[in-house]
Amino acid sequence: MLGYRFSKYTPQGQTPFDKLFDLFKQLLTYTSGDVGEALSWLTELDKEYKLTNPDYGIGDFINDLRQRGYLKEEHQGSGNFAITAKTEQAIRESALERIFGKLKKSGRGSHKTGFTGQGDEQSSDLKSYTFGDSIEQIAMLESMKNAQVNHGIGNFMMSEDDLVVREQEHKTQSSTVLIIDISHSMILYGEDRITPAKNVAMALAELIKKKYPKDTLDIIVFGDDAWQIEVKDLPYLQVGPYHTNTPAGLELAMDLLHKRKNANKQIFMITDGKPSCMKINGQYYKNSWGLDRKIVNKCLNLARSARRLKIPITTFMIATDPYLQSFVEEFTEANNGKAFYTSLKGLGEYLFEDFERNKKRKVR
Repeated sequence: MLGYRFSKYTPQGQTPFDKLFDLFKQLLTYTSGDVGEALSWLTELDKEYKLTNPDYGIGDFINDLRQRGYLKEEHQGSGNFAITAKTEQAIRESALERIFGKLKKSGRGSHKTGFTGQGDEQSSDLKSYTFGDSIEQIAMLESMKNAQVNHGIGNFMMSEDDLVVREQEHKTQSSTVLIIDISHSMILYGEDRITPAKNVAMALAELIKKKYPKDTLDIIVFGDDAWQIEVKDLPYLQVGPYHTNTPAGLELAMDLLHKRKNANKQIFMITDGKPSCMKINGQYYKNSWGLDRKIVNKCLNLARSARRLKIPITTFMIATDPYLQSFVEEFTEANNGKAFYTSLKGLGEYLFEDFERNKKRKVR
């Protein structure tokens, strides 16, 4: 008996275009959507790792990108390319696949709660029939068993008292705001922190679109100020020479959620640094030297305000400084929210699990 034999895995059916396109999508995220820079990197990688072959080169790949609608010329005859909406969606799908794995589409995505009653999805629990329960909920096999037990087999009959129904779980819609720190520290110390944050945002957006289409997702970035961006803008997002105006990000997030009609609302915040900036009477107040109590108190007050509005804040802290973690603990306690101290590698998994397993939801 030979038993099992293992060999190097070779993907089946992957064309030269598919192989290069997977790498090209990742490079576009690193280069903030700069097609020229991404293609330059791809050419250099080809020289070192022999990604192409004599029958299919980088020039063929570029032609295929244009013919398939992934690239367009910025200006007619200029020779400079830009990505299309089709490419933006492909990048989001790629991020979803890498971070969250293969997820099946759901026709009507929503989040389960612990409440039962008239809802969208049947549970395994049974209860006696009461007026108002729909016919579709009746568990016929169990009801017939009850009729046989209660009335005998010889003269079969069924009454209302014999009927049992399957309980259904309420399913709720959720409004999420994801706020991303784009201060200068997100690329300091030789570590690229903004690219994983962008990948997580794109994956979450694609997840909600495919699995929870009734949910809403708003994305905010904050540096010296905070502003809202569209999902399509994520591949182009860059870090700036900014301080960290955490209060501005939180205030804008709460304003957006105030306009949402969903009962369940939450804020996810991805940051690596301390709050070092806020605005007072239209003027910037900045202090990068340690934790400024004036700025910290503003953050804590906003956390308490969100708590009163029943908006939990989950902080994903990608820095390990003890004094910064201490601030996050104080902030989390003020909001009664959650905090994850995670590496860049585990960021997506943590966010996904918290999004999926949030049990503190209510039904209006």
